Amino acid sequence: MGTRLQGRVAVVTGAGRGIGRGEALLLASEGAKIVVNDLGGAQTGEGDDSRAPADQVVDEIKAAGGDAVANYDSVAESEGANRIIQTALDTFDRLDILVNNAGIIRDRMVYNIPEDEWARVQGVHLKGHFNCIRAASTVFREQRSGRIVNTSSEAGLGSMGQAAYGSAKEGITGLTRTVAKDLGRYGVTCNAIRPRAATRMTENPELKEAAARMGELRKHPGQFAVPEQEDFLIVGGGPDPEIHKAENVAPIVAWLCTDKAALINGRTFLAGGHVIGLYEEPYVEAEMLHKGGWSLDDIDNALATTFLARDMNPQLIDE
Repeated sequence: MGTRLQGRVAVVTGAGRGIGRGEALLLASEGAKIVVNDLGGAQTGEGDDSRAPADQVVDEIKAAGGDAVANYDSVAESEGANRIIQTALDTFDRLDILVNNAGIIRDRMVYNIPEDEWARVQGVHLKGHFNCIRAASTVFREQRSGRIVNTSSEAGLGSMGQAAYGSAKEGITGLTRTVAKDLGRYGVTCNAIRPRAATRMTENPELKEAAARMGELRKHPGQFAVPEQEDFLIVGGGPDPEIHKAENVAPIVAWLCTDKAALINGRTFLAGGHVIGLYEEPYVEAEMLHKGGWSLDDIDNALATTFLARDMNPQLIDE
């Protein structure tokens, strides 16, 4: 047992399996008391009647000498998020850390996404993060301290078949930056990670089939404009499955919750395998000014020979 988080209390959502489980176990191993939240449903969000995943992680923590309690509420409901935070206060009489990890996945090509699936994904990921942050922020603001770590994704940078998931995850990065500004004055930090890990959420038949088709298209250069894309999210796609173990994401998350990270706020990290990376903040790559504003003719004459000449010409994929 370590001591970096001795006396702290942490809530980890979606902690019954995968990345969340690894985070809960590592935080506990550094002395934190843990609220292990997990709805117990499938990776697509169906089902909420299994308490086994959260209970099993609680048992693991206690067997290792730590302290933990299970919670089974849904982050997608504001009342559920309130109960998650209240569980920490009722059981351990304080809250110091919130790790937002709970999520579902409904991967489909954008032309196949039903509206209700889109809303469900947004509700669990983006709204779920907001619900838990709002509930915890009152506690953090009053005590003038707190650590929040959110879970974004590289899918937010553009990932085939993940329009709903990717947009929710990129929304989380914007939420992270804003929460960092809102709560930073109270001694609270809010950062995000983009994890690389092979979990049950990465196994999707439609994406695997689409990835295979993309591979075939890449065999015909010049005929199709097929963007390159990392396929590490496809289980078995990486060079070494051990690199993508879910537990490998946890160290940077735990570190961001320690005193050493007190001045790191509003940043996004790559986390997983052998890699920890810090993302640059978005910035305007290039700009031009035109007195009196821009017309379409001005844009034709100026931008087409400057901005768009910089490998930004759109191309079509022939299906």
